[in-house]
Amino acid sequence: MGLDSTGLLLSILRYPVAMHTIAQNLEQLHARIARACAAAGRDVGSVALLAVSKTFGPEAVREAAAAGQCAFGENYLQEAVEKIAILRADTTLPQALQWHCIGPVQSNKTRLVAEHFDWLHTLDRLKIAQRLSEQRPAHLPPLQVCIQVNVDGGLNKSGVAATEALALAQAVAALPRLQLRGLMAIPEPAPDFQAQYAVHQIAQKLFAHIQHSASPGLEAWDTLSLGMTADLEAAILAGSTLVRVGSGIFGSRHYPSTPL
Repeated sequence: MGLDSTGLLLSILRYPVAMHTIAQNLEQLHARIARACAAAGRDVGSVALLAVSKTFGPEAVREAAAAGQCAFGENYLQEAVEKIAILRADTTLPQALQWHCIGPVQSNKTRLVAEHFDWLHTLDRLKIAQRLSEQRPAHLPPLQVCIQVNVDGGLNKSGVAATEALALAQAVAALPRLQLRGLMAIPEPAPDFQAQYAVHQIAQKLFAHIQHSASPGLEAWDTLSLGMTADLEAAILAGSTLVRVGSGIFGSRHYPSTPL
């Protein structure tokens, strides 16, 4: 069952946010991204920011939106759907918000993603793609999807093996109601900048390989979703076009004992 309003409120109270710092954190983060782009010789406009708002309530998202942030990432689907509904009904927001699912999706949860989200970053099975394609409402634009790849072979990481990514991309690209956009990866934590950069380069080379495959349906292949708070500089140097930052914007996160 999805959370009701009381359940969401209790969730928010369990995970409070120092909301007065969110706008300042965003300003500092954009400066950090700009420095990383300059160091990499890239235009700052080539890197988008996804604010990872999982476990934080609507008020935290509202403050980030007031500071100009429009794209938000969520992991816990039931919590997210309730939050999305509240914020889509809020006519005071300065701009429309874009919702990205960045957590693993089980077969029995695909409808929630298909009906409520704009993006999915964690596609790693054709079966899930087929269900999303069938369940995406006709009145909505195609669901934008990235294939998650396990670039470093981490045993506890989701994602398709690098050797299977091209075949999955070709199969997903042929499905209706989905728009394949690129790759996403979450490598295991690396000890230093050079190690971070090396593993992100693996994802970048795979991204380029698929892009140059000339497969049909890859006309919108433009998104390399790499890098989080701890490693965004290395990700940007490697070619990331979208960094996913949570604690650097919203502060420390306290996870629920069971997924919402």
